Amino acid sequence: MLPTIAREGDAVVMIDQRKLPAQELYVRCKTAAEVARAIRTMVIRGAPAIGVAAAMGLALGMRRSTATGTQKFAAEFQKSCDLMAATRPTAVNLFWAIERMKRSFASGVHAGESVDQIKDRLDREADMIHDEDVASCRAMGAFGAAVVPADARILTHCNAGALATAGYGTALGVIRGAVEQGKRVAVFADETRPFLQGARLTAWELVRDGIQTTVITDNMSGALMRQKKVDLVIVGADRIAANGDTANKIGTYGVAVLAREHQIPFYVAAPLSTIDLKTPDGAHIPIEERNAREVTHVGGSQIAPDGALIWNPAFDVTPHEYIAGIITERGIFRAPYVDTLKRAFEERALART
Repeated sequence: MLPTIAREGDAVVMIDQRKLPAQELYVRCKTAAEVARAIRTMVIRGAPAIGVAAAMGLALGMRRSTATGTQKFAAEFQKSCDLMAATRPTAVNLFWAIERMKRSFASGVHAGESVDQIKDRLDREADMIHDEDVASCRAMGAFGAAVVPADARILTHCNAGALATAGYGTALGVIRGAVEQGKRVAVFADETRPFLQGARLTAWELVRDGIQTTVITDNMSGALMRQKKVDLVIVGADRIAANGDTANKIGTYGVAVLAREHQIPFYVAAPLSTIDLKTPDGAHIPIEERNAREVTHVGGSQIAPDGALIWNPAFDVTPHEYIAGIITERGIFRAPYVDTLKRAFEERALART
């Protein structure tokens, strides 16, 4: 399993996903600000991985604090939380992880713990968020494998693998789960312009796993579907609204439309932490817009002329009616999502009581 992110002593260490597949380099972040910068600049990306990184960054930052009293310590903690929250607006796991760390911090304060005890508490919480993410991905893979035919040709868009999580992956976790059950799987990986997560990252992961992978350009999906070369589509998600509308990497909506036209099942794989019941529908999901250079350049080569206007939204929203099912660590949920997703959270709450 790929070492996406880990806490090593006085640093959070993560593989630099901007350099793959040409170079396998690791970045050592020694402050909360460095972790935030790594999230913002896409050293690490993928909604679950961003959440894990934020939690680890907060724990790291507070571990380095010299505050002796809880009042100053709390002010520093809030500042670090605000720093993390400003990195990427669409991935709801980021905010979920921050809120979870805030609850852990508040529990320590209410229990009358010392600064050092709260530091230990935050370390434990960040470790739990990491480990739970890996476990949820594995559960997701086991549930999702049920929708994969014995001989399956799967199309995926962007990277929703081990690199996008603490390990194993969401959409690629389903693919891995199917392979582990003995199913024959071949994958078509959309290149995923402009950051090329499919060509660079998805293909790199799956080739390392020995899973047959064909990289295609983003505008090839429809032709493949028309030729009946795709059995199902599985993608990840950065935020899922209460009604099932799903934000994922730009281009996902087009793949969903094509899949529906060709009567191909389109599945979303994501942990419950990616589902945002406070967001009623896709129209209310904030869409991050990124630097124009990601579009105008590939590597160091300029491919668009100076003076051209550039629009670079990082995500689009797929309406819930295009989605055959949402695969989570608690099973596969289907329409009407406004009911089934709400029930999933209610059942999880009951299970914890």
